[in-house]
Amino acid sequence: MTAAPTTPVPTPRSSAATRTRIQNIVLTTVTYLMAIAFLFPLVWMMMAAFKTEAQAFSAPPVFAFTPILDNFQRALPSYFPALVNSLIAAIGSTLLAFLLGLPAAFALAVYPTKRAQNTLTWMLSTKMMPAVGVIVPLFLLYKNLGLLDTRTGLILMYTTMNLPLVVWMMHSYMTEIPYAIYEAAKIDGATVSQEFFKIALPLSLPGVSATALLCLIFAWNEVFFALNLTTSDAAPLSVYIGSFKTSMGLFWAQLSAAATLTVLPVLIFGWVAQRQLVRGLSLGAVK
Repeated sequence: MTAAPTTPVPTPRSSAATRTRIQNIVLTTVTYLMAIAFLFPLVWMMMAAFKTEAQAFSAPPVFAFTPILDNFQRALPSYFPALVNSLIAAIGSTLLAFLLGLPAAFALAVYPTKRAQNTLTWMLSTKMMPAVGVIVPLFLLYKNLGLLDTRTGLILMYTTMNLPLVVWMMHSYMTEIPYAIYEAAKIDGATVSQEFFKIALPLSLPGVSATALLCLIFAWNEVFFALNLTTSDAAPLSVYIGSFKTSMGLFWAQLSAAATLTVLPVLIFGWVAQRQLVRGLSLGAVK
């Protein structure tokens, strides 16, 4: 007589491996679904940029169509002046925010006072103030100072907006640097400025790149202050997009083309700098 085949009994190790494999499949599926959900509006906008106005407004949506470039041709003439304004405002405000924020973050991290934490909390609380609550006095102040519809006004506004972010994030990076390094530098006769430029700043470069990218994105995408403090001469891309909604109606296809041109520089820059951004954020600035 031949022995009946026996069914192998699963071991705890094989059961754990199976559960881990199932969890990985579920997490991967959820990740892809979330990515599709986040990217779908962007893809839909880019598709509408190559449609006619009738196709862009059609219901049900048109998926099979012949791409056209007419919308980009209509959007380009006023695009480049707004692009220059956005670049100047975003880059200028980021540089100025770092010029003011880096020394403040260094002082609060390396030479903290008893009320250093209160200072950080107060700076962060300014980010919680609703923009609509300060726009009237801010508009009157800009009018009296002659800063309405100027690039200088936008740079100052965006610097004020991003300065708390710079101080908070760079403070987190600089507190991660072992204080023994500063003590060793002091023994060698290093001054405070040498500690800042030769120790704190080089060791915080990943945080600098990540924070700078966030500041650029926030300044690039800001629309409320730009819409209320500029009209034509200094209007950035966020205001330029709104110009396609006129008294004649909403030109959806042209607006999509303008929005595509607006997000394209940020997408390219973010794609190129994604490694620096991920590396910087994973080192402890955002926990």
